[in-house]
Amino acid sequence: MTTRTQPRKVKAAVVNRHQHLSFQELQLKAPHQNEVGVKIVACGICHTDLGFLSEGSILGHEGAGIVEQVGSAVTAVKPGDHVLLSYQSCGQCAPCHDSQPFNCQHFSKLNFGFQRLDGSSAYPDGVQGHFFGQSAFANYCLVTEQNLVKIAPELPLEVLAPLGCGMQTGAGTVLNTLKVKAGESLMVMGTGAVGLAAVMAAKIAGAKTIIAVDRDPTRLALAIKLGATESINSDEENYLATLCPHLDYVIDTTGIGHLDELAQEVLKEGGTLVRLTGSCGETLTRGRKAISVVQGDSVAQDFLPKLVEYWQQGRFPVEQLITYYHFDDINRALKEAHNGKVIKPVLVWD
Repeated sequence: MTTRTQPRKVKAAVVNRHQHLSFQELQLKAPHQNEVGVKIVACGICHTDLGFLSEGSILGHEGAGIVEQVGSAVTAVKPGDHVLLSYQSCGQCAPCHDSQPFNCQHFSKLNFGFQRLDGSSAYPDGVQGHFFGQSAFANYCLVTEQNLVKIAPELPLEVLAPLGCGMQTGAGTVLNTLKVKAGESLMVMGTGAVGLAAVMAAKIAGAKTIIAVDRDPTRLALAIKLGATESINSDEENYLATLCPHLDYVIDTTGIGHLDELAQEVLKEGGTLVRLTGSCGETLTRGRKAISVVQGDSVAQDFLPKLVEYWQQGRFPVEQLITYYHFDDINRALKEAHNGKVIKPVLVWD
């Protein structure tokens, strides 16, 4: 390992015109002075990846690995450090200076624009990288200090990799946005990775009532195991009869219309509906409100260490959601994530 930045050959999974991923050997340009080159050990698959399967793109934004190169302006890490990767922010705009990188003025460009802030790219022509400032579906990627979190080298990168996006979003919505208090009540609609992270966080917060809603009995059983006090199968015709409109919060991870209507029915006066599907929708009645949340209002460098600590305490057992795949099996992993066969697929390099 060296602190001298230099170009590097990379093996990356690139989307082809059939929305299939094929591995290519690429020559990646040397890191800029503010960039860090990370050898990827593991990377979670998030449903956001599935929505950006455009030809020539390298996806992946729940990476974890070992620092290999650092630019001259980097001070947070050194070669050999173990890191988790999260979303990208500029570190320069007013929200970033106000410790709100999730509201970064350049959030869309940096996370979904497949480019650096200055519009340049480290990738060859025809290849789109820098997804979420990572493109971690590869054995090496470039990031900045804004989207990496240093962790102890003895911690398992393959277990903690998924914390950087979906888990952070679900848990952060409960702990950072809603600041759920002991004795309060909430419903989580959808028991994928984001929803189950919210369930675990609600238990950590001491919520009295935690209702999990899904149509998959296996996932509902896991939700109970992870802290839900009740579960509701939304395919059952009589499930509405079990509900009472006195909940403090509802978190919707599904975007399904009739479940959104249900959420509004069960909220108490002054309650809050969180739509994690990106839409705020209409203003609600009786003092209730609907909000959307980005990345759980989380500052990754502050929040991911908390999640790691909860995991060490056995209070955030993310490993119960994970199914592992070798990186060569990435297309099978993406397919099984898409059809709901697995909750949180994690790709692992040798």
